[in-house]
Amino acid sequence: MPLVNTKEMFKKAAEGGYAVGAFNVNNMEIIQGIVKAAAETKSPIILQVSAGARKYASPVYLKKLVEAALIEHPELEIALHLDHGEDFEICKQCIDDGFTSVMIDGSHHSYEENIALTKQVVEYAHARGVTVEAELGRLAGIEDAVNVSAEDATYTDPDQAVDFVTRTGCDSLAIAIGTSHGAYKFAADSDPKLDIARLKRISELLPGYPLVLHGASSVIPEYVEMCNEYGGKLVDAKGCPEDQLRESAKYGICKINIDSDLRLALTGTIRKQFALDPANFDPRKYLAPAREAIYGMVKHKIVNVLGSNQK
Repeated sequence: MPLVNTKEMFKKAAEGGYAVGAFNVNNMEIIQGIVKAAAETKSPIILQVSAGARKYASPVYLKKLVEAALIEHPELEIALHLDHGEDFEICKQCIDDGFTSVMIDGSHHSYEENIALTKQVVEYAHARGVTVEAELGRLAGIEDAVNVSAEDATYTDPDQAVDFVTRTGCDSLAIAIGTSHGAYKFAADSDPKLDIARLKRISELLPGYPLVLHGASSVIPEYVEMCNEYGGKLVDAKGCPEDQLRESAKYGICKINIDSDLRLALTGTIRKQFALDPANFDPRKYLAPAREAIYGMVKHKIVNVLGSNQK
């Protein structure tokens, strides 16, 4: 099966009451771990490339690694997605390079500017069979090129969401309901909570429309503890409760983005390998266990959080 866009993927997710995992990829081991979990659970997946990944590995290398995954697992539904495209030119480049889905993030612009930019990308993408994700509202946090302070973060207005989708024709909409980028999503003394009531209202006004959660890693304590035990300094890292993420899929969330949990699983495992065997300088011997950690974490997400297994 060739790479697919997200249209049918999200239609099935909405009908089935589950979410598709959108996993950020940076290298071969991350892709292999994700794909192994997807194949074993028969789950559709979105492999997404951020600005940081483009700079680190280049879109060409990453696209060819994803194509290699499809050669090994032709039965899988995989979309190749641009995460947080900052302007029309980046979205156009990725569309021309064979990406099947792109995100145009105009959330830092004024409302009308966001609409105009999103509409421009939609027109170019739809003419080439590519789906478009847009963003309304701003998530706090830091991840690659995204850096938004708590003071600048804003929740998505439900009525505005309807107007935005209607006027732009975007295929899915990333909304802000309390998630944030990075490993420090909530204050150490706070009770992590997503605004499910706001999500329900948006879903009621846009029935059957695919909604997206960014910054939705749960910052799994097991991997935070592993990082810290073997020399890391992740103090008060806290993520989104997984039960709330699972609940969100009942109310229109068709795509859940996961990046920090991948980084934590990979880094924690590598730190552990170095500590247990300081003489090890063979990348294969410490990257193989890290790849297996990615597989285990992604399988957990698919089965226990996303609910997209066996679909």
